[in-house]
Amino acid sequence: MPLVSSHGARSGESAHRQDGKATRVRSAEADPLVARYIEFLTHEKRCSAHTVAAYRRDLAAFRESLEDQDWTSCRPWHVRAHLGRLHARGRSPRTIGRVLSSLRAFFAFAVRHEVLPANPAAGIVGPKRGKPLPKVLDIDRAARLFDAKPRTKTELRDRAMVEVLYGCGVRLAELVAIDLKDIDLANGFATVTGKGSKTRIVPLGELAVDAIQAWLATRPGARAAAPLFTGRGEARISPRTVQLRLKKLSAAELGTDALHPHMLRHSFASHLLESSGDLRAVQELLGHADIATTQIYTHLDFQHLAKVYDAAHPRAKARGRTPE
Repeated sequence: MPLVSSHGARSGESAHRQDGKATRVRSAEADPLVARYIEFLTHEKRCSAHTVAAYRRDLAAFRESLEDQDWTSCRPWHVRAHLGRLHARGRSPRTIGRVLSSLRAFFAFAVRHEVLPANPAAGIVGPKRGKPLPKVLDIDRAARLFDAKPRTKTELRDRAMVEVLYGCGVRLAELVAIDLKDIDLANGFATVTGKGSKTRIVPLGELAVDAIQAWLATRPGARAAAPLFTGRGEARISPRTVQLRLKKLSAAELGTDALHPHMLRHSFASHLLESSGDLRAVQELLGHADIATTQIYTHLDFQHLAKVYDAAHPRAKARGRTPE
């Protein structure tokens, strides 16, 4: 299955980088195998648009590196050379690992459809990278986000969004996708659609219900099919707008604009786990498929657990330690 040469895309890349990138993506998708794979990701695996776009970019860049060779000519050294170039360009281990994962999954698809006899990326190990703990707000700083009383329609919306982000632990994409029909204020819960188009029910606390009701009071007559959170012209709010509004709120209340939606999700998980110790329940609320993903939050609470130990365990007291 021959590849289309990408020399034309390269020639204008320095002056038209965005156009060149778009050209490479279109060129890659002109390949029947790539197009079929993108269809598989979109309709069978039901990957998110963000994930599909990442696969498109990764496959386009790798295909360009092969120039006029076809897929059957691809060998492990082609993959290693491509990853080496990414490293030389200063790409992070996380990015290189993602690219390797994209190529490995694509080649597995090609093997299943008998285009390739073996997966050339199967035996390649990606670069090691550290796994930093997620950053969270402490409980006091999280509470300070709610100190200011909302007065305008926009502030009422922002308060409701923050209540849902921190009070329910939803992802940013889940937040913006919520429609009015997805919430049950009388019973205090919302249905959200997470990764892989999986739905789950999350509880809405009393304060979140109150904030949503105050926001909806500014939108009389809104239909059930309408988005819960809207921007200009009652259109669904964009993820970028949520990020910018949260930065503005954080700068005003915390003195820093470093806060982002996922930090509120991390804070939700950490604070809930610290109070309850119920890892399985936190996993369900976050929508994690694997409990190992949730276990990262247990590391955040070591200091809290150490204080509990110092205060309660007789052997800790025997050493004469006192809790702070």
